[in-house]
Amino acid sequence: MLNIRSRLTYQFMALATAILLIFSVGVYFFSRLYLEKRFYKRLQERAITTTTLLFDLNAADTTVMKLVNISDRELLTDESIAVYNERLKKVVFSANQANSLTAEVFIPLLQGNPQTIYKRFNQYQIIGVKVKNGNDTNWVFVSAIDTNGNDALEDLRKILLVMILVGILLLGISGWFFADKALAPMSGIIKQVNQIFPDNIENRVEHPNRSDEIGLLVATFNQLLDRTEDALVMQKMFIANVSHELKNPLTKIYSQIEVTLLQKRNVEDYEQDFRSLQQDTRTLIQLTNTLLNLANTVVSPDSIQKAPIRVDELLWDAKMQLKKWHDDYVIELNFNDFPDNEELLIVQGSEASLKIVFMNLMDNACKFSENNSAKVDFSVTNTHIIIQVFNKGAVIPEADLPYIFRPFYRSNATAKAAHGHGVGLAIVSQILRLHQGEISVTSVKEGTTFKVVLPNQSSSGE
Repeated sequence: MLNIRSRLTYQFMALATAILLIFSVGVYFFSRLYLEKRFYKRLQERAITTTTLLFDLNAADTTVMKLVNISDRELLTDESIAVYNERLKKVVFSANQANSLTAEVFIPLLQGNPQTIYKRFNQYQIIGVKVKNGNDTNWVFVSAIDTNGNDALEDLRKILLVMILVGILLLGISGWFFADKALAPMSGIIKQVNQIFPDNIENRVEHPNRSDEIGLLVATFNQLLDRTEDALVMQKMFIANVSHELKNPLTKIYSQIEVTLLQKRNVEDYEQDFRSLQQDTRTLIQLTNTLLNLANTVVSPDSIQKAPIRVDELLWDAKMQLKKWHDDYVIELNFNDFPDNEELLIVQGSEASLKIVFMNLMDNACKFSENNSAKVDFSVTNTHIIIQVFNKGAVIPEADLPYIFRPFYRSNATAKAAHGHGVGLAIVSQILRLHQGEISVTSVKEGTTFKVVLPNQSSSGE
């Protein structure tokens, strides 16, 4: 494969060479036309001179060629002059009898009523001029070889060929130089990129001109580095938080087993230890399942299979499922302005994924409320379904609101209120994004409200 510099050079050479060839062909073609026209004019002048000598001055046949040659300083190569009489149907005068081309070529062309005839036959250029002499009509034919014109065209061909070859050489050198100059910034960019590694991912590629094409490429690459840096930072935080979250229950399980094995105990003590181990194992399983849900929504977004879902029924299912796990939760569902058109209650999505969204939101609302209670308001517009989950609990500081949907982020206000891993809202945000939905949060002294907006089936079908 050719590199860009070579391709640019060859393309520049091909384009310029094509233009040069077209120009050279044009010069040669119009030069040839000019030389032919000039030579035909000379032949015409000799034909007129011959007519004057033969018919006006009645010069003898033997002196006509001498007088014609005297009238033109430059002799013509292999010249032939002939006069053809239409009435007699024969040649009445001919110079250079050895060359009979004139009569042979032109006599068959005398049909019609032309005044002048031009003809090229092999190397010969021939002209025929119609002349009236009393009642007779004569044709004066003059033919010759334009040796000087042919020599001039041959010299012109050689000059153009040499100039084209020299031009191609100069075009190749200049094209390579300008391509090298145009691509010189790329070498610096490649050098800068090769010096960027994960440990200095904060570095960016520099280019003096941000408005040209290379500058736009550098800006795009720097944006890619920004996203890569964010991903690496999130990955580091994810690994650190996962390690920390897994370490606590595993350490606790190991410590309990180690203490249990120190001495023999009665059945009641063993049951108590096993119950504690069961709770820690359940916490570990819950964390693992949560991490798997997060990984599935982030790594494989296309794996979610979508189908029509009644959101009001899914809310009831989520509530009942959550109540089975936490019978002390109090969840109030309010369906405001319930529509007559059931199509407005349907969204295109994954039932399992959206159920995780609603269960997470209701679980968080109850878990971080003062009395394990939450209020869910359901409303519908012509294009969207709106779910608002409200609870009365600790106020989330305004500075923490932009970060609560990041994995493992926990506000100080909520971290002290209840146990959690800081992953649930990240899963909620990702699932809603895959469903073209939105989520927002407001937290004031009266309580905290999470607002979910999903496009219904009628909006998705437009």
